[in-house]
Amino acid sequence: MAIGKMKFGIFDHLDRNGRPLAAFYEDRLRLIESYDAGPFHSYHIAEHHATPLGLAPSPSVFLAAVAQRTERLRFGPLVYTLPLHHPLRVAEEICMLDQMSRGRLDVGVGRGVSPFETAYFGVDPEHRAGMFAEALAVIKQAMAGGPVCFAGTFYQYDNVPVELEPFQKPLPPLWSGVNTVSSAEVAARNGFQFVTLSEVGDARAVTDRYRDVAAAEGRKDDLMGLGRFVIVADTDEAALDIARQVYPTWHAHYHHLFVRHGTTPMSGARPPEFDQIRDGGRGIAGSPASVARMIREQVAASGTNYFVGQFMFGNLGIEEALTSVRLFTREVVPALA
Repeated sequence: MAIGKMKFGIFDHLDRNGRPLAAFYEDRLRLIESYDAGPFHSYHIAEHHATPLGLAPSPSVFLAAVAQRTERLRFGPLVYTLPLHHPLRVAEEICMLDQMSRGRLDVGVGRGVSPFETAYFGVDPEHRAGMFAEALAVIKQAMAGGPVCFAGTFYQYDNVPVELEPFQKPLPPLWSGVNTVSSAEVAARNGFQFVTLSEVGDARAVTDRYRDVAAAEGRKDDLMGLGRFVIVADTDEAALDIARQVYPTWHAHYHHLFVRHGTTPMSGARPPEFDQIRDGGRGIAGSPASVARMIREQVAASGTNYFVGQFMFGNLGIEEALTSVRLFTREVVPALA
């Protein structure tokens, strides 16, 4: 739902919070129902494996449930880690989800940010970029109706018939995660809309370059998302108290595999305390008025047009998350109109 030229979305790692798995998934689906009733354009979920950072390692399985529990909310992976999937199987799942939701699927694609996760599945991390490019070409060909004929380094198909088709024609919107100027160029040339988790200054360099390349490609209305942790409470103090308690759990999940392997993320370790990322960084916590101010300032400074909140993270409880979403919907969004 647009407010002026801005739209609002959700990003979700589905990181572990201590709840039994059956209850964990049901809590998340309840929360997604509140997104569906709110002012949100799309719900984006990460794909991770062998880590508490992500308990939706099969995005299609979880999103099939989302399709049935929602009516108007768009949704999709951000991203399918294509080197870990058979491209013909992914194309079939995309078609099924798009048809089951009557055209509400947003398809994020990528090569995967964690070399450990892909290596666990027997994929050489050095092959990820090549596998991604070939898999994407195969998926696009399959969704165009096939038959699929492809001769690549990693994938070879000879006249494979295709029975399924997407609801959205010619294919659902494609998305990617973008955090560098070079990845912004790739996204713009491929027609991907994107979400960035960068600091405001870095995000501005990304959006400026993306706009330039997209304009040269004849596009101007793509969504450029700014992802942020969001906690809304009645007062700044209450929101910050919650954020300070739950963020360290997410932080431990984010670094889990890197710690296990004795290294750090290529982009560098994330700050361990919420106060290090608040108000100008990747964390937003406060009263509705404070949250609206921070969003307004960061969206303007970053040049984005799509604010993507991560409302559930770490060991945040479901009732606290529902309260945060309710305040965001009732007070923050109208303040941004």
